[in-house]
Amino acid sequence: MRVNLIIYFLLLYSSASFSQRLNKEDVMLKLNRVNSYWQENNKPTVWSFWDIAAYHTGNMELYQLTQNETYRTYSEAWAEHNGWKGAKSDNKAEWKYSYGEKDDYVLFGDWQICFQTYIDLYHLDPQPHKVARAKEVMEYQMSTPNNDYWWWADGLYMVMPVMTKLYKLTGNEQYLDKMYVYLQYADSIMYDEKESLYYRDAKYVYPKHTSENGKKDFWARGDGWVFAGLAKVLQDLPKDHRHYDYYVQRYQDMAKAIAKSQQKAGYWTRSMLDPQHAPGPEASGTAFFTYGFLWGINNGFLSEKDYLRTAQSGWKFLSETALQVDGRVGYVQPIGEKAIPGQVVDSNSTASFGVGAFLLAGSEMYRYLNK
Repeated sequence: MRVNLIIYFLLLYSSASFSQRLNKEDVMLKLNRVNSYWQENNKPTVWSFWDIAAYHTGNMELYQLTQNETYRTYSEAWAEHNGWKGAKSDNKAEWKYSYGEKDDYVLFGDWQICFQTYIDLYHLDPQPHKVARAKEVMEYQMSTPNNDYWWWADGLYMVMPVMTKLYKLTGNEQYLDKMYVYLQYADSIMYDEKESLYYRDAKYVYPKHTSENGKKDFWARGDGWVFAGLAKVLQDLPKDHRHYDYYVQRYQDMAKAIAKSQQKAGYWTRSMLDPQHAPGPEASGTAFFTYGFLWGINNGFLSEKDYLRTAQSGWKFLSETALQVDGRVGYVQPIGEKAIPGQVVDSNSTASFGVGAFLLAGSEMYRYLNK
């Protein structure tokens, strides 16, 4: 009992000490170190698929704070390289939305996340060609009778913010109507009402699938995508929209559920409710969660009293353990769709989307400290 008390007070002291050390200058220093390292070591002339496009959502968030033209031109060069498109097929008769990395999978959400950054770049320098493809693709998709476009959790981050951004750009209510319809389908196949969390897709729904120890298997990065996506939706969704309360409730319910599974060291394990399934820290899910909590606190959707310690603890892990001296963001689980027992995730494990998530979380931490 005495040992447990000592450990408790040491953790309490450590948390308080970190909180006292937090300042916006240090956060910005780390953000710039991370982003400069990434851009100096990775050319922008690569494809517009989800992994790279997710990085650019973080890069543009940091650009908003810094107005650093190097960051903007990096994303602009990437967009130009891809012709302001995702998948490049112009033959609508062959457009698909099951999983695919080729140019005919135009309606697959992993090829649509790039539109978020193209729209952001358009607002900085409004030229119609920057958003022409985004509007063409999404308007065509909405013209179909299908509603099952979002069949995996990641897709909610990839495309929901595209819909709200295009609504703000065009005023076309159909973007919000279809977003709600598509989300209802996603909820019907992978949302767990009891846990207020999303399975990665229908293959992982309990009890058809279980973790190594027979528990429900919620993949941290998958729920991170959804939680961060809801924050981005609420950023642009009109408060008087008829489904506004639905999105707020879903976001707040997820926040409560996510906070419960945070580990003492600030991170979330890859299988959220079974830490022993794939033990150890993971940075991408942790970063998306940390971003979601901080955004909610900063924008009045989440109570600072209830969630600040959760957010600070997440940032402590990201900025002191995941962040390496040279600017790499480590402990990022490689591309995949589930928590894999035995998979090595360590300080050398990095990826574009993990860097983007780190930039999102750090940008919101900076905003919090700058209030």
